[in-house]
Amino acid sequence: MKKAIAIICGGGPAPGINTVISTLAKTFLKDGYEVIGVHEGFKGLLSESPSVKYFNFHKADRIFSRGGSTLIMSRFKPKDTDFNDIFFKKNNVKLLVTIGGDDTASTASRLTKYLIEKELDVVHIHVPKTIDNDLPLPDRNPTFGFHTAKDEGVRIGNTVYEDARTSENWFVMSAMGRSAGHLAFGIASACHFPMMIIPEMFNKTTITFDKIINMIISSIIKSKISNIKYGVALVSEGVFHFMDDAEINNSGINLTYDEHGHPELGNVSKSHIFNYLLQLKLKELGLDIKTRPVEIGYELRCCNPIAFDLTLCTLLGIGVKKLFDQGISRCIVSANSRGDITPLYLKDFEDENGKVKPRLVDIESDMAQLFINNLIYIKEKDYSKAKKYISNPEKYDFKKILNWD
Repeated sequence: MKKAIAIICGGGPAPGINTVISTLAKTFLKDGYEVIGVHEGFKGLLSESPSVKYFNFHKADRIFSRGGSTLIMSRFKPKDTDFNDIFFKKNNVKLLVTIGGDDTASTASRLTKYLIEKELDVVHIHVPKTIDNDLPLPDRNPTFGFHTAKDEGVRIGNTVYEDARTSENWFVMSAMGRSAGHLAFGIASACHFPMMIIPEMFNKTTITFDKIINMIISSIIKSKISNIKYGVALVSEGVFHFMDDAEINNSGINLTYDEHGHPELGNVSKSHIFNYLLQLKLKELGLDIKTRPVEIGYELRCCNPIAFDLTLCTLLGIGVKKLFDQGISRCIVSANSRGDITPLYLKDFEDENGKVKPRLVDIESDMAQLFINNLIYIKEKDYSKAKKYISNPEKYDFKKILNWD
């Protein structure tokens, strides 16, 4: 029986997944391996009758530049009691390649340990992906899919900003990013938006809806002072994940809740929430300003990868073969800033509780500070002119809101 490799995908889509799969297939097929893609991640891999895709060169070649994933993805996280070795024995699998986040990697590490106990020699190599760019890779290298998602976000953002200029409206946008503001930062800075709000900005104060709305109003008022009647404020969805539940529960927004009593934020449009609260505050202040919500979310996850990610994902796929040939297992494939392939291990990322701490935007960096200082917002020198629109301009002083003074 031929030796085989198995490929599964976990979590949500990211541009470049098909590039990794295609590269893996082409590379291992040349060495005579059977290449088997398994649908539905660990759920499929551990089921009695998994749905699979056998790759040849032509199947692999058709997908390398396509967005999405040719393998159906799953967030299923098996317990140790769910593990079995049936698929590995039946197909003579010598390598399991997982494509996903840290949860997928840690689950595969547990599964590989189980297989070793069953005296099966199965290597595991993980390819990390996320459009959030929040995995702490060396040299602050980007995770694959991030640059393509940002590129598509900028395309949408530029169109929305043109609409704002053309109609003299304001738009409130929200961008994906569960625990870090990389995507929102990248889009807002590239599009010259007058206001950007990411969770990392709140390094000296707590995050509240009131502060977020006041920061947007700060930009609106400062723009009016400068005779600018339009703009876009982009808020990272990550701000929700740093808020107290009480802040969300008391927001006046109708939310559904999970079995643990936590608000199900995935069921609501973040931009609609921010825009609704902004409209309430503008009405309270007597300001007649039209604002509209725009959500940037799922549109970014299945784009065709741009050249940067095509190159990176191809390198990572070939890199898996390099590590496999070197006999390295239970690792994450990584490319450093010179393009050298190196193995990384979960223990290199995990804290004392076994959690991977997300990589945040370095808010103290020159890049962050220069872009933030170039946003449009009220400063102390603007107070007298701002009083034409609001009685207490100091409440809308951007840096005072963030406790940066």
